Amino acid sequence: MTDRPTSSVNLGWQRDFQFSSQDTHGHTVTVDAPQSEGDTFDGMMPGDLLLTSLGSCSGIDVVNILRRQRQDVTGLEISVTGEQLPDAPWTWVAIELQYTVRGRGLRESAVRRAIELSEERYCSIGATIGGRAEITSTFTIVEE
Repeated sequence: MTDRPTSSVNLGWQRDFQFSSQDTHGHTVTVDAPQSEGDTFDGMMPGDLLLTSLGSCSGIDVVNILRRQRQDVTGLEISVTGEQLPDAPWTWVAIELQYTVRGRGLRESAVRRAIELSEERYCSIGATIGGRAEITSTFTIVEE
């Protein structure tokens, strides 16, 4: 048996297309989808959770790397936009991450390198879906 990291979540069907998901630490998220076009629903759609997972995975890396580089980062926003094929299974084919990094005296080269390291080496979500979808990124630095 290998010593590979593992994760698990437990999902329970609530009603209609709604599920509640709980991780091993007790955190929960509601996942839902409209039953018909235009219907209301209560929760994040699975595809939006995928984009959220990618953005947050990379964001954690970028903040960690910038802190280790002793960069005075004070904020990070990431906008993630994805494009899917029009037919089932609606495979993701292109995803763009737009980083807005806030801080004091941030070096552009340090921000660029932190994003590259996340995308090329550390982000497990990007590494997993990058084989199917083209992942691109841009960044803006905001001086505070």
